[in-house]
Parts: sequence; C-alpha cells; structure tokens
Amino acid sequence: MAFIPHTESEVAVMLAAIGVSSIDELFDEIPPSLRVRSLDGIPAALNEMEIGRLMSARAQCDGRPLSFIGAGAYEHHIPAAVWAVASRGEFYSAYTPYQAEASQGTLQVIYEYQTMIASLTGMDVANASLYDGASALAEACLMAVRANRKSQAQRVLMPASVHPHYRKVAITAAGNQAVSFEAVPFSQGEGRTTAAALAPFDGQDITALVIQQPNFFGVLEDVDALADWARARNIFVIACVNPTSLALLKPPGEWGAGGADIVVGEGQPLGVPLASGGPYFGFMTTRMAHVRQMPGRVVGRTVDVSGRDGFTLTLQAREQHIRRARATSNICTNQGLLVTAATIYMSLMGPAGLARVAAVSHARTSELIAALTRLPGVRAAFASPYFHETVLLLDRPVAPVLRALADRGILGGFDLAEHYRGLGHALLVCATETKTSADIERFANALGDLMEAARAA
Repeated sequence: MAFIPHTESEVAVMLAAIGVSSIDELFDEIPPSLRVRSLDGIPAALNEMEIGRLMSARAQCDGRPLSFIGAGAYEHHIPAAVWAVASRGEFYSAYTPYQAEASQGTLQVIYEYQTMIASLTGMDVANASLYDGASALAEACLMAVRANRKSQAQRVLMPASVHPHYRKVAITAAGNQAVSFEAVPFSQGEGRTTAAALAPFDGQDITALVIQQPNFFGVLEDVDALADWARARNIFVIACVNPTSLALLKPPGEWGAGGADIVVGEGQPLGVPLASGGPYFGFMTTRMAHVRQMPGRVVGRTVDVSGRDGFTLTLQAREQHIRRARATSNICTNQGLLVTAATIYMSLMGPAGLARVAAVSHARTSELIAALTRLPGVRAAFASPYFHETVLLLDRPVAPVLRALADRGILGGFDLAEHYRGLGHALLVCATETKTSADIERFANALGDLMEAARAA
C-alpha cells in the first residue's frame, strides 16, 4: 500500500468500536523493558516529493555498470509486456490461490506455467514454485530420500562442480534431517565430473546423484554417461538445470536411457530482473510415479457441473493443508508473482525465441572468451564445451583486477578464490544476448590495459 489512508477521526472511531482508548493500548501486553521509545539517528520525516528525490539519488549511486557476472543470476532482456501484465492488480496482489473458486485466473496461469516447465525439462509434472534454485535442490534431495525405496542410506552424491551456494543450502536444509552429502571431485583439466570420480562409490548404497547442467563453471557435463551410471545402480538422478540452456540442450527427461528422476533449477532467467539478488523462484519437475513425494502445489484442469473448463488445486502436500508430520515440505513460500512473469515471458518468446536467446548468449560468450584469451596473462581454465559462461585463469590475483575494472564501470566476473582455491587465480565470466561486440571490446581493452600496467609496475 502506497500510503496509510485512515484519518485521525477514522482511527478514533475504530478504536472506540473495539473498546480501547489508543493504539498503544493494543500492545499493552508487551513489557515496558522490551519497548523502544525512540529511534536515535532516524532523520525527520520527508514528504512524498522529498523522499522521491532521495531515493532517485540513492539509486543513481549504483550507476549502470557493464556486467559480465553470471554465477547463477543472469542478465537477459525482458520484454516490456512481461511486467506490464504481471503488474496488473489481478496478478500482482492475488498470486496465491487460497480460494480456488475465486482464483481461476491465477490457477490458469500456474497451470500453463506447469505445462511449459514440464515440457522444457522433458518431465511429466511440475509443481507451482519454490523459493529459489538453491532451496529447490535441497527439497529435491529430501524428495529423493522419500521416493527412492531401493535405498536406505540417505546418502546424496554432490559434485564439487555444483554451485557452492546451492551445496550450502542443501546441506543446511537437508543435512539436519539425517541426509548425508558426499563430495565428488571434478576433473581439473575438464572442469566436470568424470566416471573415475564416481568409481569409488560402486557397490555402495547411494540414494541420489546431483548433476548440474551446465555446471557452476558453465561447463557441459556428460549427462548421458552420468545418468546411466546412476540408473544402473538404482540411484536417483537429480538434475539442476539452467532453463534457458534447455532451449538448445537435451532435456533432463531424455538423459541417458532412463532420464532424470527429479529436475530443479532457478527460474530467474525467465523474465525476472536481477533486482540485487531477488526475489527469484525455483522450479521442480518429476516423473508421475513420484508426484506424491513432490513438495508444493500442483494445479490441475477439470470441468465444472456445466461442462465448462476450470482449474483446481489437485495436490497440496504442504503443511498448510495437511498434518505437519505428513507434509513433504514446510517451506510455504509460493513465488506466484515471479511464476506469472515467467509464464508471460515463455509465452511471448516461444520455443524459437528461447532458442535464439540461448544461441546468441553462447555466441557472445565464445566471442568474449576469444577476445580475453588473446591478452597476455589470460587463458581458459578448462578444455571442455560450455554454455554461456566459463572460467579464465589470470597470471595475478583476481580481486584487485576486479576492483580496478569496477572503477572503469565494468563488473568483470566472479572471483572463484573463496570457493575453489585449487584452481589458482580463477575468474568466472558470462555473456548473454544483452552484450554487444562493442561491450566485449570495451571489457577486453580495459582488462588488457590493467594487465599491461601491472606488468610494467
């Protein structure tokens, strides 16, 4: 709500109706020792015009830097129609369908979204949404423990090439529920998981294997070989995917001979702005055989007594709707507004549009890598295919280089030093369809100048 609409006289009438003399009396059960009487340091109130100028000035402090950061959040062009529609009052404030009979428009949007995501991933059924990609992966690990009846171990193989933030969230959310996560190293030369890395687990009771495609380094995993290895050992395959890449790459439902069992990912690339880190939304799809173990909501299509099409909440395996002990998830956030934007985005783009976005993003990254690796002291880290980001190795620490680039209005990528010290001076860079040849040339020239100046110093 943009403003508080009640006048002092209206407030007085409401207080009289409920039998109290002041608003403070409504909170008299709070002990005086816990009350804050004043907020020191808070400036005097501003009027609407003044606060508007202040917020505009603060926003301008961020500037408009040229960004080559990916690492799980990607800058894509969002057609103006996406948020023009998603911001309509019918969607903007009514994104959770608590009353199905009064939420037909919202339910239809979710139904269409589920259909699109299931088609994109090559799976049978999708849920409404999850909080983000990381929590979706955590939920998938818990779901695999429930659904894989051939395993009693509650052990999940988590490759080191999976996004480090996703790994931390999964361990935090599922690790306290007796799920153990076991690291699988990646090939230093290829930047991906190999059969040799999985060999030590042969003959052991393993519940699930996580496969991220593309992985955190942007490298394409050999998903067919990994999925077949897991399937032959009664291990569930949890795919963690970039939805944009699926416009070009084989969907997880077709990996190997049997496909993935559960597919999750971050939906931000589908029409959701970067927005300083959120809000985003996670997606999840699975096989029909496992649908009752899937958290969240499932919207179905039916007909009413008059034979007209209608939509309903077909499956609601959350603690809001059933006994807490039987719930598949206690994370109740439904990112319906973001899902609405993603549905509009996918509808506008269509299969051909998504494929163009993916193809141009890959082409821009190839152009970027070619330009940067021509510079002395810069080389590619891995000799493997990639999608729209990859790792470069510099001949000096990355952090000072990134700070110097930022001073020139360029966000030059993601420093991997904190998460992958063994890689050396490693920099993850990304380009999407939003980057032009002139942008890439500007980045290459700035990086070249900095590297040359550092060598001359």
